[in-house]
Amino acid sequence: MVLEEENEPIIRVSGLLTRFGSQVVHEGLDLEVRKGEVLGIVGGSGTGKSVLLRTIIGLNRPAAGKIEVFGRELAGLDAADRRELEQRWGVLFQNGALFSSLTVAENVEAPMREHADLPAALMDELAGLKIAMVGLPHDACAKFPSELSGGMRKRAGLARALALDPEIVFLDEPTAGLDPVGAADFDLLIRELSDTLGLTVFMVTHDLDSLYAICDRVAVLAERKVLAVAPIAELEEHPHPWLQSYFHGPRARAARKARQ
Repeated sequence: MVLEEENEPIIRVSGLLTRFGSQVVHEGLDLEVRKGEVLGIVGGSGTGKSVLLRTIIGLNRPAAGKIEVFGRELAGLDAADRRELEQRWGVLFQNGALFSSLTVAENVEAPMREHADLPAALMDELAGLKIAMVGLPHDACAKFPSELSGGMRKRAGLARALALDPEIVFLDEPTAGLDPVGAADFDLLIRELSDTLGLTVFMVTHDLDSLYAICDRVAVLAERKVLAVAPIAELEEHPHPWLQSYFHGPRARAARKARQ
């Protein structure tokens, strides 16, 4: 089911309770993600940023609450409907999560083999297109992940996330481990792809440069909930101590200065 209202949230999380044994990570968490935005997810260590991402895409089972994507509640879907819905999003995990025994092209083709019935020649052509789209040279197609730099592995993982032409892309710490130049280039790539393809981007990050460079809004996790969600200019004025420290510390000042 496609959303009819353009301003309807493409992702809606309501009353989420996430726990592992006796450890409660989220409690009563609410969040709405707008279609076409780049939303950054930030928070202190242990606030469950990556857990939230993994829960939304179904890798963690919530103890309570409701998750809706494209207007459909995930808990109520049967296997076939769930499989259909998953074709509409792509995921880039923190370390790329590439299959080490497959070439870059074969990694990008993996979602196509799982979800689509396409001739091998067409999959090769589409994989080459996605690999070029993320800025990798053509000769990267035949390379294995171990032959790539960290930045190239991130781009290969992003190409795989884009394999099925998704409407939503989930990114878990996409610039972690990259040098400043590589991180800035990757930020620019995400923004360009979002604008060109009309993607909704859900991005877990700790990188202040990324927040200032490409995010339309930022959601802040604290006290087991979404403490605030707003453009950075509004969050800079928020009185919460963690937000004051985060957005007014030396790294934040440097990130703001770089954008001026």
